[in-house]
Amino acid sequence: MNRQLSVGIAVLALAASLTACGGGTGTTPAPATTAAETTAAESPAATGTETATAGETAAVDLKTATSDKGEIVVDGKGMSVYYFTKDVKDSGKSNCTGDCLVAWPPVLTTNDTPTVEGVTGKVGTIDTPDGKKQVTVEGMPVYLWEKDKAPGDTTGQGVGNVWYLVAPDGAMIK
Repeated sequence: MNRQLSVGIAVLALAASLTACGGGTGTTPAPATTAAETTAAESPAATGTETATAGETAAVDLKTATSDKGEIVVDGKGMSVYYFTKDVKDSGKSNCTGDCLVAWPPVLTTNDTPTVEGVTGKVGTIDTPDGKKQVTVEGMPVYLWEKDKAPGDTTGQGVGNVWYLVAPDGAMIK
């Protein structure tokens, strides 16, 4: 009986998380900040530069990879990167907050100018409410999807009709 109750609670928590990320007005905007931006040509060399992406260390913040959806942007570990359509370009903030950030963790860096390979869209950062630097592409914050478990997974594509992969030029892949 306790196991059934635990499973039921887990399902409800997941549903609440997805609802918070996919619709309604359940998100609270973060304070606006000025975005520092760079292109691949202006990016600092990866040598000697360590960056953190979603809590892990990587030599490159963003790079490109071939997927079942074509060429996409991935983080330094090869995990697919997504846009949230409820974010506003160049607003300097993320509209994914609370439970949304559990399911869709931001791509983080320690650099004002993220290190990129193959990404031709303008890359920069915004400050998160807790003082970290979230990577942006073409003025839009980027995220990972908790259900993508291995490099090349694209299971977040189209979730809630608001989460979409990022193309190397910064376009949203729909």
